[in-house]
Amino acid sequence: MATVGSMQEEAIRRKERLKALRQKQKPELEDTENTEPPTKKPLTDENVTEESKAVFKNYNPADDTLKEKVLPKASLPSVEEHIKDQLEAAKPVPVVEEVDLVNLAPRKPDWDLKRDITPKLEKLERRTQRAIAELIRERIQSGMASDLMTAVSAQQPPTEPRGDDSDDD
Repeated sequence: MATVGSMQEEAIRRKERLKALRQKQKPELEDTENTEPPTKKPLTDENVTEESKAVFKNYNPADDTLKEKVLPKASLPSVEEHIKDQLEAAKPVPVVEEVDLVNLAPRKPDWDLKRDITPKLEKLERRTQRAIAELIRERIQSGMASDLMTAVSAQQPPTEPRGDDSDDD
């Protein structure tokens, strides 16, 4: 039974240490032995702020003095109008207006090759024309003025009627 007495003494010492810690933390509290919470203050007009005043939203008071604190009824938005707006916003845009038929047409398998080679062919065409002009000048300077007409007609490609040419596309 000696341990029971020592345990009580330890408990008393522990309580004293806790009181000392509380005093250090809150020196304004003079009564540290009173561990009960402070009593509630009665509500008076001085203590009541605007936040704590009663406002009646759904309750209709019977007292005339309280009826002035009732909030006016809120007007609710029309559900039909809200649903109509949502239905109009959800309508799909006609697909026919968005589709471009030019982009849907199939392309020939060599369209990319023609696209890449066209600038090179234009450059070669200019060089060919320049080379033909130089050859004609050389023949003119060499004295073959009489053969000029035959040389010019020989250099020109024969004219073919333009028809449906499958290589042009």
